Amino acid sequence: MSDPSSTIAGSSPVTPIPNGISSNLAQAGPSTPPRAQNGDIQMNGETDRGTNGEPSADVSQVFTAKRDEEQARRDRSLAEFLVMLDGYKPVIPEEVTEYYLQRAGFECSDPRLKRLLSLSAQKFISDLSRDAYHFAKLRINGTAVGRGRPAAGVDRNRVVLTMDDLSLALGEHGVNVKKPDYYL
Repeated sequence: MSDPSSTIAGSSPVTPIPNGISSNLAQAGPSTPPRAQNGDIQMNGETDRGTNGEPSADVSQVFTAKRDEEQARRDRSLAEFLVMLDGYKPVIPEEVTEYYLQRAGFECSDPRLKRLLSLSAQKFISDLSRDAYHFAKLRINGTAVGRGRPAAGVDRNRVVLTMDDLSLALGEHGVNVKKPDYYL
């Protein structure tokens, strides 16, 4: 009725090893990696030793080397970017940038850094105007009166930027410009 080679529920299976010795799999467990004769852990037939038998490089040394290499790459790209800023003429005039930097208490003699700040301000304004345009388009498309007919006097090709559109765009960037509901 019962085969001696079959297992009972809850017992561990016994598997033969090629050299004829039986091994209980429950003792080793599926998560225990096999070990080589010298005690090194083997994974997929490889050991944790180098090609000449010496231990491989420490993991922290590898991570440190990769981090240093990444930092050097970033420094090179920043230096190249700063060189490109030498010939860049920003849309926001340098005098306007200097004026607002002085009002904020920022002092710097490097014109490349001032151009970089001017470029970041230009990017911020560009993002705001794009978002405000998007909100204006949504507002225009949502105000159609009737069944698919445009409202009287509304030109579909004309987009008018309102303070509400701009305040919604600024709100997405964390700037609150709403007027108070009541004036005292």
